[in-house]
Amino acid sequence: MGYIGATVTVWTAGDGTPERLVWNRRRYRVSDTPTLLELDWAAITHPPSGPPIWRFQGTDEQGSTRVFDVRHIDATDEWWLLRAYD
Repeated sequence: MGYIGATVTVWTAGDGTPERLVWNRRRYRVSDTPTLLELDWAAITHPPSGPPIWRFQGTDEQGSTRVFDVRHIDATDEWWLLRAYD
């Protein structure tokens, strides 16, 4: 686990839900139900600004599975990989 901070390619459904991701030259298909991360508002003093973070499990063509946290940046029309978990 760790902060990645890299741009990735993400394909989404019509409602914006992630379906596929390409990272580090590997293609992952979403293999669970993507979830919008909710913040613990009581733990912070100022609400964060910015787009939501999606968390989902992805499985590559070899069967390796990871969990990804991604965020779409509207200003640049890019997706950022925030974290990847083995």
